[in-house]
Parts: sequence; structure tokens; C-alpha cells
Amino acid sequence: MIDVLIIGAGPAGMSAAIYVQRAGKQAVLLEKMTFGGKIVNTPEVANYPGLEMISGFDFAMNLYNQATKLGAKVEYEQAMKIEDVDGIKKVHTASGKVYEAKAVIIATGAANRHLGLAKEDSLVGKGVSYCATCDGAFFKGQDVAVNGGGATAIEDAMFLANYCKKVYVIHRRGEFRAPEVEIAELKTKGNVEFILNSTVTKLLGDGKLEGVEIYDSKSEERKTLAITGLFVAIGQEPANSDFANVADLDDKGYVLATEDCKTKTPGVFTAGDCRTKTIRQLTTAASDGTIAALAATLYISQQGK
Repeated sequence: MIDVLIIGAGPAGMSAAIYVQRAGKQAVLLEKMTFGGKIVNTPEVANYPGLEMISGFDFAMNLYNQATKLGAKVEYEQAMKIEDVDGIKKVHTASGKVYEAKAVIIATGAANRHLGLAKEDSLVGKGVSYCATCDGAFFKGQDVAVNGGGATAIEDAMFLANYCKKVYVIHRRGEFRAPEVEIAELKTKGNVEFILNSTVTKLLGDGKLEGVEIYDSKSEERKTLAITGLFVAIGQEPANSDFANVADLDDKGYVLATEDCKTKTPGVFTAGDCRTKTIRQLTTAASDGTIAALAATLYISQQGK
């Protein structure tokens, strides 16, 4: 029987695996796609303490190598259901295989919502980003835009205003869904311009972003903005519905858990972007992985398993 089965081999899951192995337990990671999570698609990581600059791919590879050298195993399977049977966690996969574990860590992450435009995927890391905190400093002195109308979009625009020459905030509605105090503060920034009732309809540039076409739903006019960076902040999509029997979810589908990373089911923990939290960063994912792993190994010891 597996000691700790970890669903998801992103930064949170692999960090958890490292700590499980160092605690003398066996970790097995189930990953439905490829290890690394969203960080694999980040060209440069410059905000992880102790690493001045590294590509997202290299960072993920380093995590993978460290975890597997310690003895962690990675199985490329999609977890579909978790059963808690007399304290044994049975994890069913899409292939029909059933894994039995003493403890489980849900570390499924959350996918960034995309605009669904042509060239979007090919321009990621070449002007299109889903994380202003991660990539904003690379656009110092440049003209950029934030697409979104929630709290994250406003926070991103505030952050970017400290680095960029001009920041456009594009929102499809006439009003924002962010706290008024934050909107008022953003309006005091002299380099921020709001473009409301508008949507991004086309990405311009080959090989790198050179601008966007936007459509004004009120005037029914189209215009072009010359920008080198577009920060998409229209939300994230967790994938935890299959585990709702062992972990409570909030109205957006995130696992309800505090900093202790515990769910409602003893022996089932959660880590990373898939859980309820305010900040979702590489460092917080690693932190969650650490906490969940140590909590899981302590649980196993307390159960005498």
C-alpha cells in the first residue's frame, strides 16, 4: 500500500513528494498530463527566492529530478474518484486502475481561463501572460494592457503601473467587480487608462505581441492598441468536482481548506492553487506542499499505519 498518494505533479505536488520521501514514507504522484503544471509554460521565473532566473521548464525538471531521486514515483493517470473505506483511501483512475493509500494530497492546481483567440497559445511568454506578479517586471517601461474586471485584474493593473509606461485596463462591462477602494486607488495612477464595455477580439503580431484589436459594444467600433504585453485576468478554473465527497468545495470549485491544508476527511489533504487562498504563487504552492506532506506523514504515524 502507498503511504501518500498525491494527485497532481505541479509545484505543490512535487514539493509534497520531496517532503514525504524525506520523512521516510513512499510518495506516488498521479498526473494526467505532464509534470510541472502551469509553470512549465513560463519562459522565465525570477521571483523564487534563491533563484535569480530560471526557465519554468528547468524549474519543473529540477523539482521532478529531486523528487524522483529521493524515491518518489510518478504515474501518468487521471484520478477520477477518492473513496474512504475504513480509513484506506482508494483512488480510482480513468484507466480503471485503483490505488490504495494511507493518505491522499489533492494538488490538482487551477487552469487559467483563456480568451480563446487565435495566436493566444503561441504568444504565451511572448507578450501574453496570465500572471502579472510573475512576468510584470519584464515589461518595465513598456505599454501593456490588463484584460479583466475583477479584483485580480485591478490588483494586476496596480502592480504593473509601478513598472510600465502605460497600463490599459480592458473590461467587457461598464463597472468593475472589485472593491471600490482598490478601483479608486488605481484611478489615481497617472499612467492607467480604463477601456470599458470592450473586449479583446484579436491579437496582433507574429512571434511576439505587437498589439490588440478591441471592440466597443456601445459604439460598435473597433480600434487597435499598440502594446507589447497583455495580462489576461479573467479567472481560473479548478478541477475538483470529482473529489467533492471527501473535500468540501466553495462556490467556484476550490477545495475549502485553511493554511493547515486539511479537508473534511481525515487523511485527505490539499495543496496549491486548487484550494481556497488569496495568493497563488510558486512560493505558496511549495509552502502548501510542505505543510500537506508533513501533515500527511504525521497522520500516518498517529494512525499507527
